[in-house]
Amino acid sequence: MPLWPVYTGTNEPHDGITELPPPPPWRAFDGGPVLGLPEAGDDDAATSPDRAHRAETYRPTEQTVQLVNAALYLRRPLLVTGPPGTGKSSLVYAVARELGLGPVLRWNITSRSTLHDALYQYDPLSRLYAARHTTAPETGIEDHLRLGPLGTALLPYARPRALLIDEIDKSDLDLPNDLLNVLEEGQYEIPELVRTARRAPEAEVMVDGTDERVAVRRGRVRCKAFPFVVLTSNGEREFPPAFLRRCVTLRLRQPDGSRLADIVRAHFDEEPDAGAQRLIGRFLSRVGGGDLATDQLLNAIYLARSSDLPAENLDELAEQLMPYLGEAPHSDAF
Repeated sequence: MPLWPVYTGTNEPHDGITELPPPPPWRAFDGGPVLGLPEAGDDDAATSPDRAHRAETYRPTEQTVQLVNAALYLRRPLLVTGPPGTGKSSLVYAVARELGLGPVLRWNITSRSTLHDALYQYDPLSRLYAARHTTAPETGIEDHLRLGPLGTALLPYARPRALLIDEIDKSDLDLPNDLLNVLEEGQYEIPELVRTARRAPEAEVMVDGTDERVAVRRGRVRCKAFPFVVLTSNGEREFPPAFLRRCVTLRLRQPDGSRLADIVRAHFDEEPDAGAQRLIGRFLSRVGGGDLATDQLLNAIYLARSSDLPAENLDELAEQLMPYLGEAPHSDAF
């Protein structure tokens, strides 16, 4: 029988991704030649202390575990919405670490982000410059082309790659619709390589985040294992129904007292002391008045632990370090 859940949320790495059942017939992909996962790079959670810590200390809810598995089984993107600081972007690092999905690919969205840039970037000016100013043999198009994070995630890897599309609500209004076809079909074309396919049917192109090269045949890329795609949103806009129905949607909420204690325990590797419990209570008492982020609480607890502040100063410390997001900081020192 297939393994459920594949992602357990226990932070214990395992090889359960190999026990996923075949995809639904309408989500089966047959790209090739099949690639192995790349080695960890400098920006990967395995070697970046910040991202490794986030992956190891992430504490998912039961609902999060269930919907991550739904996205993995159905080969669908996971749209994660919720207030800032609820761990939306940390989730993908935790899943990639537990399931051995290799370095996480990341696409940080701005109002200028385009689908084209996420798939690949081609610099014709650098090719022209190289042709005019060097004595080396003429370089091909592929030497001036690099796959973007989405384009890399859709390569025919044997295992899913993990891709974070962060803060998609910051995008241009058309970007979610632009993504529909690529995420539905699991493939895309590189027109510059398609045009040269008759004389050069295979091109070695660079991928996102490394100088590794992979073969692209006749300018077309199609995935083998659909990537684990996490799109995050702060809930600041609505998305088109056609986009939403192609995603599994997870809505995160502010953690309660028990989960906050678990989060503090994970980050500091010990039970919350009286000062930490006091700050947790202060955090919870303020949650109803506006948006707060869990890392504000962690910052306050760290300073309280590191500076030997007296208990009577903790409430004032919390007031300074846990302002509502978007609120102007206090000007008076404590």
